[in-house]
Amino acid sequence: MNERNDSSLANAKPALWKNPYLGFILFGLLISTLPLFAGWGLMKNSTLNYIGSVLVYTVAALGLNLLLGYAGLISLGTAGFMGLGSYIAAYVTKDMGMSFWAAAAAAVLIPTLIGLLIGLVSLRIEGIYLAIATLCVSEILLKSFEQADSITGGMQGKSVSYPVIFGHTFNRSTTYLLLVVVLTLVMILTHNFVNGHKGRALHAMRGSEVAAQAMGVNLLQYRLIAFSLATAYSALSGVLYVFFVKFSYPSVWNLTLSLLVLAAVVIGGLRSIYGTVVGAFVVWAVPDLILKNIPVLGRINGLPYIFNGILIILVVMFAPQGISGLWQAKFARKKKERENGKEAE
Repeated sequence: MNERNDSSLANAKPALWKNPYLGFILFGLLISTLPLFAGWGLMKNSTLNYIGSVLVYTVAALGLNLLLGYAGLISLGTAGFMGLGSYIAAYVTKDMGMSFWAAAAAAVLIPTLIGLLIGLVSLRIEGIYLAIATLCVSEILLKSFEQADSITGGMQGKSVSYPVIFGHTFNRSTTYLLLVVVLTLVMILTHNFVNGHKGRALHAMRGSEVAAQAMGVNLLQYRLIAFSLATAYSALSGVLYVFFVKFSYPSVWNLTLSLLVLAAVVIGGLRSIYGTVVGAFVVWAVPDLILKNIPVLGRINGLPYIFNGILIILVVMFAPQGISGLWQAKFARKKKERENGKEAE
C-alpha cells in the first residue's frame, strides 16, 4: 500500500499554483495592468515609460544570463547588437515600407547571423579576452551607426512610428502591452530551453568542460548556440526599444548600457529568470523612479551609476547568487526548519 502511494506521489503532476507557465502568465497579467494606473492618475506617464524601457532591457538581460549563467561566457557587446536590431527594424519599416513582422524578422535574423559568424572566431577564446573581443565588435557597430547616415540617420538618429499589426495602429499603451506579451513569451521560451537537453548540456559545460566533453558535448557548438541566442535576444530587445521609444540614437548603444545589462544579471542572480527581471528593475527603475525623487540624493550627479556600482560590490561580497539566491536560501532554510519540526514530533 505504501509503495503504491509512494509511486503515485512520484508520478503526480505538480500543483497548478506551482506550474511555471502559469507563473509567467500571471506575471505578465500583473505587469500589463500598469497602464490602468497611469490612466487613473495613480502613476505618471513618464513612470510607465520607464517601466516599459525596463521590460525592453530585461529581454536583453535574459539573453546575457543564458550566455553567462549557463555557458559561463561573458559578453560586453549587448548594446551593439541591440542597436543593430533597432536600426534594421527602423530602416525596414520607414525606408523600405515593409510590415512590422518583416522588420522584426530581419532585425533579429541579421544580427543573429552576424553574431554567429563573430562567434566562430571569438568563442575560441575565453574569459577576459572574449569580453574584449565582444566589446570591440560593439564599438565597431557603434561607430558604424554614427557614420552610416543613409541608413541610421547618423548622429541625428532614426525615428519611427508606433507599429501597425494586423491593420491596427498601436499607441503607447498598446505598444506597452506588446512588450509585456513578448517578455512573457521570452520567459517561457527561456524556461523551456534551460530545462531541455541543450540547457542541461550548457549547464554541464559551465560546471566542467572536461566532464561535458566526456559526455559527448561539443563545446564549440553549444557555445555558438548560447552566443546566437544571446545575440537574438539583444536584437529583439532593440526592436522593442525602437517601437516603444520611437527613436534610436547612436549614443544610446554604448558600453554603459552593456555594463548595466551585465549588472542586472549579476544583481538579479545567474540562472534565474525572475531574478533577471528583478535585477533589471533594481538597475533601471530604482535609481530613476525612487532615488532621484529623494531630495538629498536627487542632487547627486551620476546617482544611478554610484548606486549600481555599490550594489554590485555588495552582491559579489555577500550574495554571490544575487537576489534570487537570497530568496531561494530563505525558502530552503524555512523548509529545513519545517522538516526538523516534523522529525521532533
